[in-house]
Amino acid sequence: MGRADVLIAGERVIAVAPSLPALPSALGAVEVDLTGRRLVPGLIDAHVHVTGGGGESGPASRVPPLALSSLTLAGVTTCIGLLGTDGTTRTIASLVARTLGLREEGISAYCYTGSYELPLQTLTGSVRSDILFVDPIIGVGELALSDHRSSQPTLDELARVASDAHVAGMMSGKAGLVHLHLGDGPRGLGLVRRALDTLEIPARVFHPTHVNRQRALFDEALALTARGVCIDVTAFPVEPNDPGLSAPDAIARYHEADLDRTRLTCSSDGGGCLPTFDADGRIVAMGVGQSSALADTLRALLARGYTLGDVLPFFTTNVSTLFRLHAKGRIAVGGDADLLVLDGDARIEDVMARGAWMVRAGKVVRAGRFE
Repeated sequence: MGRADVLIAGERVIAVAPSLPALPSALGAVEVDLTGRRLVPGLIDAHVHVTGGGGESGPASRVPPLALSSLTLAGVTTCIGLLGTDGTTRTIASLVARTLGLREEGISAYCYTGSYELPLQTLTGSVRSDILFVDPIIGVGELALSDHRSSQPTLDELARVASDAHVAGMMSGKAGLVHLHLGDGPRGLGLVRRALDTLEIPARVFHPTHVNRQRALFDEALALTARGVCIDVTAFPVEPNDPGLSAPDAIARYHEADLDRTRLTCSSDGGGCLPTFDADGRIVAMGVGQSSALADTLRALLARGYTLGDVLPFFTTNVSTLFRLHAKGRIAVGGDADLLVLDGDARIEDVMARGAWMVRAGKVVRAGRFE
């Protein structure tokens, strides 16, 4: 957009122009000079274990709930929370409560109903009612496929979940999609392909994530984008000799393939368990996902020579469009005032969420209640 002035009132952007007049001091207006820096929309993280993930190696392996600053310091001004493997000791009620808590603390937060397992865990007794009547719930996730921890869903079971999510989205105006966890099993995305071949449900309803965990799986995912599926790469760490692709490598491959740039998103798996299993399905190592991986991925891509216009949409506009969060992901009149200030090295200096500063000069100025 070039050099411009941005005027914010309350939680909204109300004017953007090459030059705006100064406002009277009596109005209490604050003027911030960002000369030499770049102003971009806040990042939208569509895969965050806000209540903590893990639990696959006993009760002590349950990751604690995320603090507000773990998101804001990472430049995340909007998150979508979810349950993972554990839909038993962690509940949709606790997920909704933490989502509402993050809203009270100052950022925008939404969540999915369900978890890895079938039958789906819900709050009201059905997917349709959860999406239609529970404000923060905007879809189903993360239902697991091709993973030894999944419920091994059939095509009919996936069809019923996707149908309920889709129709509930139509009735409520929400995203109504199914966020699919992909494991490293040999079936890959086969069930999604069969769904596209046999069902009338729109391709946009299926949102497979972790598709960069194996190169062959990523190739499958690339092919699905031509059929209208939006795929999600995860910004998890990749070690040498790892079968997966790092998020920067996966996004670079996507660019090289010259595919529809609107059909890829990037999320962090923040707060989630990043396990390594042996052949018997036992955890031999475990890490924890960090939302800061999103900003690290963005910086890595810019260091490779990509422009902000090339890569920023994977963390902003593509996500807001897919999830029907129309006031997010853009700096535009009427949009939410979710903004990041980047320094010359594309590091995050300041973070504003819903019109309020959360981070200034790299320091937290608005912390969560128990931080």
